Amino acid sequence: MKKVLLIISLILVGVVGHAQNIERVEPPCWWVGMETPLQLMIHATGIQGSTVVLAEKTKGLSIEKVHDADSPNYLFVDVKIGSRVAPGEYKFVITRPDGKNIEFAYTLNARKAGSAKRESIKVSDMVYLIVPDRFSNGDTSNDSNKDAVEKGDRNNLGGRHGGDIQGIINHLDYLADLGVTAVWSTPMLFDNEKTYSYHGYACADYYMIDPRMGTNELYRQYVEKAHEKGIKIIMDMVPNHCGTAHWWMKDLPFEDWIFKFDEYTPSNFAMSTHADPHASLLDKTLCITGWFDHTMADMNIAQPFVNKYFTQNAIWWLEFSGLDGIRVDTYPYSDRFATAQWVKNIRNEYPNINIVAECWLGDPLSVSYWEGARVQRDGFCSNLPQVMDFPLRDKLMTGFREDKTVPDWGQGMVEIYNSLSLDYAYENPYNLLIFAGNHDTYRLAHEMNGDFAKMKNIMTLLATMRGMPQLYYGDELGLKSLDGTTGHSQERVDFPGGWKADKLNLFNAKDRSSDQKDLHDHTAQLFNWRKGSKAVAEGKMLHFRPTGTNIYVYFRYVKGEAVMTVINNGQDDYLIKWSDFSEITSKFASKGKNIMTGKSVKVGSKTYVPAQSSIVIEFK
Repeated sequence: MKKVLLIISLILVGVVGHAQNIERVEPPCWWVGMETPLQLMIHATGIQGSTVVLAEKTKGLSIEKVHDADSPNYLFVDVKIGSRVAPGEYKFVITRPDGKNIEFAYTLNARKAGSAKRESIKVSDMVYLIVPDRFSNGDTSNDSNKDAVEKGDRNNLGGRHGGDIQGIINHLDYLADLGVTAVWSTPMLFDNEKTYSYHGYACADYYMIDPRMGTNELYRQYVEKAHEKGIKIIMDMVPNHCGTAHWWMKDLPFEDWIFKFDEYTPSNFAMSTHADPHASLLDKTLCITGWFDHTMADMNIAQPFVNKYFTQNAIWWLEFSGLDGIRVDTYPYSDRFATAQWVKNIRNEYPNINIVAECWLGDPLSVSYWEGARVQRDGFCSNLPQVMDFPLRDKLMTGFREDKTVPDWGQGMVEIYNSLSLDYAYENPYNLLIFAGNHDTYRLAHEMNGDFAKMKNIMTLLATMRGMPQLYYGDELGLKSLDGTTGHSQERVDFPGGWKADKLNLFNAKDRSSDQKDLHDHTAQLFNWRKGSKAVAEGKMLHFRPTGTNIYVYFRYVKGEAVMTVINNGQDDYLIKWSDFSEITSKFASKGKNIMTGKSVKVGSKTYVPAQSSIVIEFK
C-alpha cells in the first residue's frame, strides 16, 4: 500500500455522461501534513464555470474555492487538507455548466519523517556543476524520444549529445572521490524546443523530467543513490521564463500569465534598475517584462496564480525527490517583490532549505542588494540565503592572468584582495557561492590559456577562501573547447569517457595526461581535506594586502585552529616572511602541517613557496 501511495497519480477514473478527458491536473499529487495550501490547476476543454466536489465526504478534506480563469479550459481549485486527513486516493467530481460530470482521482501521499526540517547545502559543502547532456550517456535508448522534437545528434555542436541521469549515477564514485559533496545540474525538466534544447532552460513541462534524460522516478533514485555516497542534490529552477514549446503556450490560463508584446521584445537585462534611485519606469519595466530569449517567454510571477504555481512546483520537487537545495536561474529578471515572496513561501515549508540565486552583477554592492534577510533602503528584502559571487570570479580571472613577480599597480593578486575588502557590503559574505567558472562563462582552462599551474592555484583558493565553493565539470582536468574557441556550445564539452565510443576516458586516471593528473589530484586532495576543516567551514578570515608583490596570504581561523594559505602568482620563489603574520600565528602552535605534503612547517623557519604555486598550512 505504501508503494502505491508514493506513485505520482493522476488517474482518470471515468467520465459520466460526456466523452471528455481532463488533460492535466497540477501538481500531479500532494502530501498530507504540508504547511503550503494546495491549489489544483485543472486543464480540460470547456470547464469554466464548473463546480468541484469530493465524490465522498471526507472529514478534514474539502474544496475551499473554485476559480475560473480567462481561458474557458481551466479551473483553479483550492483544496483544504486537515491535519487528520489520511494518505490515500480521493475522487473529485467536476460538474460542468451543462450538467455533465468529469470524475478523477487524486493521491495524497505520506511525508517522510523529518522532511520539513531537512538539512540543506552548507558552506562546508563543495558543489559540482554538471551540464547533464554533456557529462555521460548512461542510457543510449533514450537519446531520442517520440515526444521530443529534437533528436540525439552528437555531431551537432549545439544539439542533443545523449548525456542523462543514468550517466551521472554511473559516475557518483568519481564525484565522491573528487571531494564533491553536492551536485548542481543545469535543468533536467522537459525542454522541447526545436534546437538547443540540451541546456534545459526553456521548460516545456515543469512536472516532467526530460524523457531524453530519464524519468521522474529515475530522478528520485538518482537523489537517493547520491545520498548513499554522501552527496547532496541541488535542482536548478527557472521561475522567470518558460519555453515557447511549453504546453500552456497554446492556451494560456490568464491573459497576464506571461508578458506579451506585439512583436518580440527582449529584456534590456538592466538588473541595476531594481536598486537604481534614478532609473526610469521604462527601463525598470523592460528588465522584468522583456523576454529572456526568442524561445523563452517571460513569466509574470507577480500574478498570484503564477506565483502559487511556481511555489507549489518547487515544493513538489523538494518533497517528491528529497532534494537538498535549489539554485534559481536569472533571478533579478522578475518582479523582485514577487520572487522574494516565492522564496519566503518555500522556506516557510522548509525552514532550513538553502536557495542560491544567480544575480549576475559585476560589483559587491550590486550583488549585496539581492542577498540576505535585511531590508534595503527602498523596502526590498530578497529573503535569499545565498547568492553567487560573480565579482570575485571576475577578479580571479584577471588577477591570476597577471603573473609578473612585481605587477603593475592594482594588478595581480591585489585585485582579488581589493574585491574581498568590499565584503562589508554583504550581510553574510561567508555564505556566498564562489566559483571560477560555470556553464555561462568561459572555461577556466581558456581563461588561463591552458596554464595548469594557475589552475592549481585557483583550486587552492576555492578550497580555502570564504564562501561555498563550486567547480564546473571538467575544470578539475583542464577541459576546454575542442577548437579553442568560446561560446556555450563549444565550452559545454562532452566529458571524455562519458560515451562508450570515446577513445579517451578521463574518468580513469590512466588516461589522463601528467598535467591533468596533477591538477585532478591536487583538487581532490584539497577538497577531501576541506571536509574536515572546521577553520575553513566555520572560520573567520584575515588577509594581508599584496604590497608590491604578487603574493596573496590569508588565514581562516576558529578557536584552536587556523589555516594559512599562501598563493605565489609571480615568476620567482617566495620566502615566507613570518614576522608579517605574527598577529595571528602567535595565537597558535608554532608548528603546522603542509596539507599537501603532510610535512611539518615551523613558524619562523625558511619556508619557500615556488613560483606559480601555493601552500596550505594547518595549525592546531
